[in-house]
Amino acid sequence: MADFLVRHFVKNYNSTQKTEVRTAYGVLASIVGIVCNIFLFLVKFLVGFFMNSISVTADAFNNLSDAASSVISFVGVKMAGKPADQEHPFGHGRIEYIAALIVSFLVLEVGFTFLKDSLAKIRTPQELNFRIISVVILLLSIGVKLWLGVFNRRLGKRIDSKVMMAVFTDSMGDVITTAATVLSLVFYGATGVNIDGFVGAGVALVVMWAGIGIAKDTLEPLIGEAIDPETCREVKEFVESYPGISGSHDLIVHNYGPNRSMASIHAEVPNDADIEEAHELIDRIERDAAKKLDLFLVIHMDPVEVKNEEVVALKEETQKILQGIDPGCSIHDFRMVKGMEQINLIFDMVVPFGYQEEKKKEIQQMLLDELRKLDQRYHCVITVEHDYMAK
Repeated sequence: MADFLVRHFVKNYNSTQKTEVRTAYGVLASIVGIVCNIFLFLVKFLVGFFMNSISVTADAFNNLSDAASSVISFVGVKMAGKPADQEHPFGHGRIEYIAALIVSFLVLEVGFTFLKDSLAKIRTPQELNFRIISVVILLLSIGVKLWLGVFNRRLGKRIDSKVMMAVFTDSMGDVITTAATVLSLVFYGATGVNIDGFVGAGVALVVMWAGIGIAKDTLEPLIGEAIDPETCREVKEFVESYPGISGSHDLIVHNYGPNRSMASIHAEVPNDADIEEAHELIDRIERDAAKKLDLFLVIHMDPVEVKNEEVVALKEETQKILQGIDPGCSIHDFRMVKGMEQINLIFDMVVPFGYQEEKKKEIQQMLLDELRKLDQRYHCVITVEHDYMAK
């Protein structure tokens, strides 16, 4: 069904990197969500009204909030698809994250409201009107919500959409809460014991937990999250695949919305390379990255020694010693400056986040002590930095 809808309502549906195609996916998912959730709200509200069930009514208004969420998603996706302008040179893609954040607040508000109603129902229970047809209708709604969640998950993965993945999470929460509601009704029909208020409270807590999860997932790219290891590997391998590039490091990626990223990286080139040829190579890699990776890439060129066997060997030995001290650390931009009485070893050392200054100084001192066992003239000039890749 999902593929049928995509093929008939999304032009060029395979070109998911294009903004207009992503927008079409988002519009389709939003409209389907609005239709399904309004249908479920009407059905559940009527069932809850005639059965006098707070858990069913809570579930119904949860679906109504989902319909409102789909409207917000629709507006957010449309606005996120706006092209870049003078005030927003990197486009409007982050609006999609803001829309998902608003959805999370709506979900939290609905959960909190019905938690209060459920607690009141626990204090003063009311008689339920059990009907088997009501259970059948709620089971049908579970099937609809399950399909809607899977539908959004498939489309969300295709276009890397936070909003759609948030809708998927919310839909799975709805499946759980509706199943719990059915359980309370069946339990009442079989035993005559009314646990409606308790189940309603449980439903509300699950809804609130889903809202917190959605907020967390959407806040991360807004605040600035670490680079995905797969993205890091892809970009580094792409840069290092060009003849004349000896290595790369210090990759930083800034996200401006799905498929809208700007990155910077340091590319190592031989220190005896012709400066104009090296610059032309760097420019070519940047142009190719825009075409092949859909990435605005800025490359800083670092000259490194590749022919001086003494320097190359000492760099490898320094890295080996450092790995023995702390496997989580690494070095790059290694240079050696010889003097009559002192030999300066100049390099950058990457350490994990969370290391305190004392820890960093301890590692540097241990490294210096080990290097001086090789030559007492060695003196380290170290710039300590962090890796921006997620672990």
